[in-house]
Amino acid sequence: MRRYSSMQRRRKKKRPNQTHELQKRLMRIVLVLGAIVLLIIFFFGDHGVYQLYRLQQEKTEIQNSIAELREEKKRLEAKKTRLETDYEYIEELARERYRMAKPGEKVFKVVPKDDSE
Repeated sequence: MRRYSSMQRRRKKKRPNQTHELQKRLMRIVLVLGAIVLLIIFFFGDHGVYQLYRLQQEKTEIQNSIAELREEKKRLEAKKTRLETDYEYIEELARERYRMAKPGEKVFKVVPKDDSE
């Protein structure tokens, strides 16, 4: 009988250890899975690192576009001011673009010689 009862004691001792080891293993698995989920959320979530990096690039592109548009606006405003005030510039444009002439002037059209003849 003693032998049987000592085996029962051994079994009882092993079972709590096995349960404890199983709990440790399960806890490790849960912690690893939790860490993986947190890393995925950290990098790819709505406010994740990847999203912030992409938004920073988009912000830089928009700022560059704004700077280019401001430069173009300055250039166009300068051209507008020149068209409003510089009569010599207006006359030059009228002569070049529209082939206009002052009264009494003659406009000559120069035709390049055609090489095929």
